[in-house]
Parts: sequence; structure tokens; C-alpha cells
Amino acid sequence: MRSAIKRSLQSFAMNLALNYLEGNPEENIPKLMAMVDKHSPEGWFKGQRDAIRNVIEEKNHWYQLILKIFKLDPGVRKSIFQSYIFNASLIGGATQEEMREKEQCNVPWAILLDPTSACNLKCKGCWASEYGNKLNLSLETIDSIIKQGKELGVYFYIYTGGEPLVRKKDLIKICEMHPDCAFLSFTNGTLIDEEFCKEMLRVKNFVPAISLDGFEEANDARRGEGVYQKIKNAMALLKENKLPFGVSTCYTSQNVDDVSSEEYFDYIIDNGALFAWFFHYMPVGNDADVELLPRPEQREKMYHAIREFRNSKPLFTMDFQNDAEYVDGCIAGGRRYLHINAKGDVEPCVFIHYSNANIHEVSLLEALKSPLFMAYHEEQPFNDNMLRPCPMLENPEALRKMVKETGAESTDYQSVESVDHLCDKTTPYANRWKPKAEELWDSCKNCKA
Repeated sequence: MRSAIKRSLQSFAMNLALNYLEGNPEENIPKLMAMVDKHSPEGWFKGQRDAIRNVIEEKNHWYQLILKIFKLDPGVRKSIFQSYIFNASLIGGATQEEMREKEQCNVPWAILLDPTSACNLKCKGCWASEYGNKLNLSLETIDSIIKQGKELGVYFYIYTGGEPLVRKKDLIKICEMHPDCAFLSFTNGTLIDEEFCKEMLRVKNFVPAISLDGFEEANDARRGEGVYQKIKNAMALLKENKLPFGVSTCYTSQNVDDVSSEEYFDYIIDNGALFAWFFHYMPVGNDADVELLPRPEQREKMYHAIREFRNSKPLFTMDFQNDAEYVDGCIAGGRRYLHINAKGDVEPCVFIHYSNANIHEVSLLEALKSPLFMAYHEEQPFNDNMLRPCPMLENPEALRKMVKETGAESTDYQSVESVDHLCDKTTPYANRWKPKAEELWDSCKNCKA
């Protein structure tokens, strides 16, 4: 009862703050920050408050990003603040911590789901293009997963695939069923149209992350002729409708020059994106092309480019391979997220296709306590060097050991890939990257000292 009253008061306070900011954000943001400082307990989130205060005083690129957020549709903006910042991060984060302590296992901040294995594209280097359209998580199953997730404090759900927007109507229905949650979808962007934008404006808690792998030549070489222009049209529609969206970029040996350039970052920003997530190509699947793996000097180029532009441009960026220092290593295995494929297999990571549990047979909590997930819980972090976080890409001996010792089985839909086959592909890469990773990590630690 007491915790419910506390949550109600916190929600009331957040709504007051949001309403206060609506009138004149440039004038009221500093005033609100001053009030927070005045009434906060001594030392309470001091580092975060100092960082926010610096942004306000300097009116730098982060401040410009904040003002861009205030140009979004007001209803959508308020919903995202409520579901993402308040429910998923504040209230949800506290519940997750309680459940971790109680259950002695990992409890995620976000859950990734594949609503379908179907996709309307056939991108080079993507395993999903081979899966066909026969596998789907039913509306009832997705609803059940979210209900179970909320009991653990999880209010953030991310769709992968396949192409999630093949099931537009069901995804919108889920938004209606769970207005207290934030939903993000990785999408190739080709199915975003005016009608879907209107649906997003109506439900207010759905955000797309559009896959873009460089400028037209580089992008279409991987995703197919004409896709770049369709993506450009989708971004224009979202921007016109004042909807939040971001970009998801997979960097490979073929497109690093494009996606590390200032022109690319400016293109993303000019077209209205608020965030950009960068992913390292993973050679998953028996037929994966290892030639797409970036060379050490190419990965280093991404490392420097993202840090440079993060400190100068109004765009929130995250590189899930090179930014592990900010999250203390690998976040998979339920430590911060997990993945459930279209067949219901509960996997530690969207790139790790091995499992002991299926959501049709066990509860979400039981899946988190399955042998492979508990192995992740016990072994993380897999390396003290945060530029070598992944148990597949940089520490293949770790994944090989965990899969074999837990008896986890391959969850590949069509062509079972043994853990030895997968790790044999990544071991040469890990050996090539290690010297450069050690050099960069030593330099990074010296800068912090």
C-alpha cells in the first residue's frame, strides 16, 4: 500500500514537472533544475544533476537535443517521458533491483521480441532473411510476456525480427493494451506510411529505429535497390508528423567509411532522428559471411568517430560493442536484456541462438533461471577489458564453455549451427582485435586517471 502511494505521488510530481515545462521549455528547464537542487537531499544523484546543470548552462549539443524533443507531438512526448523515464527507468529499475536480490538471478531492463520471422527484404549478412514467414508469436503470447515482465519491473519492450511491421495491427493493439509501457521497433522502414504514422500518434508509445547502413550505394548494396529512398521517405513522414524515431546502423568491413563520417551523422540529424544505435556485424549462421567482419583498424575508426560526434552533435548515440565501459560489459543473459524469438525460444542475446527454455513451456522467471542464463549470471563480465565484452565475438571460449556445460541447444530455425562452428569463426577475429583493444583500453584508463 505504501509503495503504491509513493508511486502515485511520484507520478503526480512528474506530471506537474512536464506540464510546467510545456509552456516555455527554454525558460522553465533552468528553473525546474533549480527547484530540484533546492529540494533534493544532500548528495542525491549529484553527478547526474551536475551533468544536467552543465548542459543547461553551456547550452551545448545536448541542450539542443532536449529542445528537439520538445518539438515533438506533445501527447507522444508526454507518453514517452511517462513510460520510458518514469515507468521503465525509475519505478521499473527499483523493482528490477528488488527482484534480482530476491530471486538471485538476472532481471532485465528491456525484453526483445520477434513478433514474426517474416521479412519483406533479403539483406546480405542477415540470418532472418532465410527464415520465411511461418513463425509468429501470437498476440496472446506477447501480452503474456509483457504482463510477466511488468511483475519483474520491465516496462520497455523492443521488437526485432524478421520485419516487425509485417504485423502492424497487432503491434498497435499491444500498445493499446499496455499504455504504461514503451515500445521500440527495429524496422527496415519500408512499411512506414501515413496511415501508420497516424496510428503512432494515436497510441503515443511506439518508437521506430530504422535500419540504415550508410548512404545510398552502401545501404542498397546490403539491403536491396531502392531501399535507401524508401527509408528517406519514411523519415520524412515521421519528421512531418512530429514523431520520435532513431536509426539503427550495422557496421561491416564494407560500410565503415560511410557510417563513421561526419556527413553520415549530419544526414541522420537533418532527417529528424533523435538517436542512433550502432551494431557490430555478427557472423551468426552456418552461411554467415566472415568477410563482413570489420578489421581492427575499422572498428577503431568507429570507436573514435562515435565518441567525437557524441561530444559535438545533438544526437544520442550508443555503440553496443565499443561502449561496454558505460554498462560494465555484456548486458545479455537478462543482465539488462534478453531475446525471445518467433518460435518462443528464450535466448540470452539476439545474436546468441542457443537456449534451454521456451516461453510456451516455462514462465519468464523460470527462463531467467535456466542453466544458460544462470551461466551468464555467474560469468559476467567476461573480460576486464570493456572493449572485449562479448562471449561470442571477443571471448569465444566463454560461449563455447557455457553452451556445452549447460546443454543449451541451437535455436536456429532452419540450419542448426554448433557452438564450435560459430566460435571457430570468431576466434581469429578475437585474436586480431585483442592487441588493439588492449591498446585502446589502456589509453582510455589513462585518460580517466
